[in-house]
Amino acid sequence: MKKKVFLGIGAIIIMFIGWSLYGLFIAKPASPLATVEGSYDDLNMVVVYSRPYKKERLIFGEESDEALQPYGKYWRLGANAATEITFSKAVNFSGKPVDAGTYRMYAIPGPTNWEVSLNSELDVFFGVAEPNYDLDVAKVQIPVQSAPETEQFTINFERDSTSAIMNFIWDKTLVSIPITIQ
Repeated sequence: MKKKVFLGIGAIIIMFIGWSLYGLFIAKPASPLATVEGSYDDLNMVVVYSRPYKKERLIFGEESDEALQPYGKYWRLGANAATEITFSKAVNFSGKPVDAGTYRMYAIPGPTNWEVSLNSELDVFFGVAEPNYDLDVAKVQIPVQSAPETEQFTINFERDSTSAIMNFIWDKTLVSIPITIQ
């Protein structure tokens, strides 16, 4: 009898290990990890984030409408781990001074503007947990613009004559943050 119990437990453990290894190394992630780089003059920026898909869902909206990301609620700017950004030099993040370094980046979306924050709390794998707000180093209000419908959440960089522009694009929403060297 004990032998059957041990064999059963052993089989369950082997199945769990196999399932875990498959999920970590073989299965295509639902929200793949991405690294995007941008530069402006001597400034280099790197963002590491996961890119969820829309999949016919309401992305931004009211909680009562079952939006994936309700207005007024914390969002890690992607999926899985918290989104992180690294600046090679001290910058002005939409006018707010920020030292060179790596920061957790998150937003609180709204219908007409987003509050985007940089936070010194790093290495947060499941970024679902809200950050320690006392560790915020910059918080900016950015207007929402309309954009062509985009299936997969995208962060990219552009340049204009005075700054680098970091864009968040998803569904029909575009949020652009100017970044200049201090």
